[in-house]
Amino acid sequence: MSETRGLLIVLSGPSGVGKGTVRAAVFKDNQYNYTYSISATTRKIRPGEVDGKDYYFMSREEFEGLIEQGALLEYTQYVGNYYGTPIQPIEEHLSKGHDVFLEIEVQGAMKVRERMPEGIFIFLAPPNISELESRIVGRGTDKQDIIYERMQKAREEIEMMKHYDFVVVNDQVENAVQKINAIIQSEHLRVERMIDAIKLQIQSYFQKGE
Repeated sequence: MSETRGLLIVLSGPSGVGKGTVRAAVFKDNQYNYTYSISATTRKIRPGEVDGKDYYFMSREEFEGLIEQGALLEYTQYVGNYYGTPIQPIEEHLSKGHDVFLEIEVQGAMKVRERMPEGIFIFLAPPNISELESRIVGRGTDKQDIIYERMQKAREEIEMMKHYDFVVVNDQVENAVQKINAIIQSEHLRVERMIDAIKLQIQSYFQKGE
């Protein structure tokens, strides 16, 4: 694989673990110039979220139109709502050498893994299950039956951790961000990503001497 192609970074984890908060913190500094892939969803917009920045918020009819067009890298239904990833912007950025950061649900991440196994898959885990429940309740956006449903789903999703490349425990946001950045930068240094560029430099050097 050439180093000129960007990396697809997939950040995932159970609902309430703080994926959005950690992702926002990564991009607040964004010292490595990641490109954020905006997902589409049919769920209602939450306080503080911005359409076209956090998600593309749309109707079920609009979302199903994207499915029919084959315009999604992956999509899934979660707690009654669609979530999906438009594929064209991702491919455009990767081909230009940009690292693309994708924050999605666990089900969606598994579908991306099938289609783009070369991606870097990071599972964001809670410090413990009680803390996860506190975070979901603390949102104040879900009724008790939805909270119970999310907790049951979280249990299933945590068991999917084995399919990821890395696990980062979100005990403190700053710590999680540092670990995620370290993972990504280390991935850039893998031999298979560096070898072609280095071989090209060596070849160019010796061609000059001929």
